[in-house]
Amino acid sequence: MTGLVYKSTGSWYTVKTDLGHVYECRIKGKFRIKGIKSTNPIAVGDMVDFELETNNNQESGIIHKIHDRTNYIVRKSVNLSKQTHIIAANLDQVFLMITINNPPTLTSFIDRFLVTANAYSIKTVLLFNKIDTYDEETLLEVKYLAHVYRKIGYECIGVSAKTGKNVDKVKALMRDKVSMFSGHSGVGKSTLVNAIEPALNIKTKEISTQHMQGQHTTTFAEMFDLSFDAKIIDTPGIKGFGVVDMDKEEVGDYFPEIFELKQDCKFNNCLHIQEPKCAVKKALDNDEITFSRYRSYLQIIEGEDEHYRTDNWDNQ
Repeated sequence: MTGLVYKSTGSWYTVKTDLGHVYECRIKGKFRIKGIKSTNPIAVGDMVDFELETNNNQESGIIHKIHDRTNYIVRKSVNLSKQTHIIAANLDQVFLMITINNPPTLTSFIDRFLVTANAYSIKTVLLFNKIDTYDEETLLEVKYLAHVYRKIGYECIGVSAKTGKNVDKVKALMRDKVSMFSGHSGVGKSTLVNAIEPALNIKTKEISTQHMQGQHTTTFAEMFDLSFDAKIIDTPGIKGFGVVDMDKEEVGDYFPEIFELKQDCKFNNCLHIQEPKCAVKKALDNDEITFSRYRSYLQIIEGEDEHYRTDNWDNQ
């Protein structure tokens, strides 16, 4: 039998067939995918082949094959830096949810996420959530960030899950697609999903006022079928985002504004740090490249993992 993985809890996988039948499945023994050292060999969004077996009158499935993935989004496993964690597979697009405060989303986190999505050819849309709660100064910050990312080709939408602002716009982008919602805990992913499809009634929790940090309400990635021909993958809140298996020389290729300029550098292996006649450094001096983006680029090529493991509230 063949089906789509809708939920993974580490040892059991909820798999749905084309006919709409749902089976709880597991894997036997070591199940490694070539070239990927992952803490989870099977991810939500995977298409798998499985066989049914009956034990103590309970029917379950044994997964024996994963179909080739069109893409997947992966990050470093926070506890095991040598290993990776596949968040989801076979995505049409990702919505990265951003809040300026309550909790704060750092540009280094945004950029690491975008680099990874770009490396795996996954379209990302930036959603600036909770705009109904911002004062004028914070709204200016949203506008500035949206300008930075629009300039390099990313779609940016200001949304409010509470008031419904631009929820229909997000729904229109989701039609006929598999979309993943991601971001820190507390940015309002579950609230927005509920606004898009109220019947789902996904659990939400208030922000922890002590740390201005979201509380984890989604513990496992899970896919849902929506009423308007769309699928959504709701994911646990991500605290940090480590970039995986990327050579220094290729990191710039996943920053669109750096990739565009690299052909004008004197050296074709220019890392845009101290090399002479570097088109990227020149653009930075002329304010044609945003400093926060360049800083994120440097952090990634210098392998400064502490930047992705810490957030504002950890330093207070």
